[in-house]
Amino acid sequence: MIGIDFDAHERSRWAGRARAYGRSFGRLCAYPTPALLDAARVRAGQRVLDVGTGPGTVAAAALGRGAAVVAVDAEASMLVQARASAAGAGLVGAALPRLPFPDARFDAAVANFVLNHVGDPAAALAELRRVVRPGGRVAVTLWPSPHPPLQRLWGEAIAAAGVTPPADLPRLAPGRDFPRTEAGVTGLLGAAGLTDAVCTTVAWTHRTDPEDWWAGPAAGISAVGLVLQRQEPAVRDRVRREYDRLTAGFREADGRLALPTAALLGAASVA
Repeated sequence: MIGIDFDAHERSRWAGRARAYGRSFGRLCAYPTPALLDAARVRAGQRVLDVGTGPGTVAAAALGRGAAVVAVDAEASMLVQARASAAGAGLVGAALPRLPFPDARFDAAVANFVLNHVGDPAAALAELRRVVRPGGRVAVTLWPSPHPPLQRLWGEAIAAAGVTPPADLPRLAPGRDFPRTEAGVTGLLGAAGLTDAVCTTVAWTHRTDPEDWWAGPAAGISAVGLVLQRQEPAVRDRVRREYDRLTAGFREADGRLALPTAALLGAASVA
């Protein structure tokens, strides 16, 4: 539903859920980290900003390259996790599109699967551009549309269980949305005032325990988590049965799931 505070809704989905996120979606979102840092040209001695750090996965990897890292997240429970996993990073509670840093403070800024969760993606990118020095880099990842099999799974399970998603789920205003394609991301980066924008697709197979993958939505994470939370126990059980049925074809001999997925990786320079 347009008109609901998109950013406030998104933050509510993560509140107090760092542990469940780390068990489920966190492992998925960690995969593009090396490519993200390469796209931002992160190296030793640089000042790097990691926005939406979550449990600190990208911040820790940037520290491992010898960078001086500041990691930002709006969710306190995520910062607790980041403090343990990215010791040495400066941790700040904040959220796009307003960051508490002066202009041109950093050599590079990265945002791993953050643009999916902000109400004004163009404004978020403009803020990243503001805090990066001329000649520095901004790099982002986000989920594509049409969705790969992994991302389609949840919607398919809910539909197969006969559940209609609530009409009041927030969505971006048409003027703020953009195509979740390589061309769409390149255009968004350019519209935010960044130069030499490029976007590529990173594809991989996410291997996970079926219980771990179920744990994220079961804990209320993301839009599908909200849908599940609003159902009666019998309906949630029905969704779980459909989840088990639909994931059966992706199970390997050891019982783990092998789910094909992909992400868009966009990067650009600050003029």
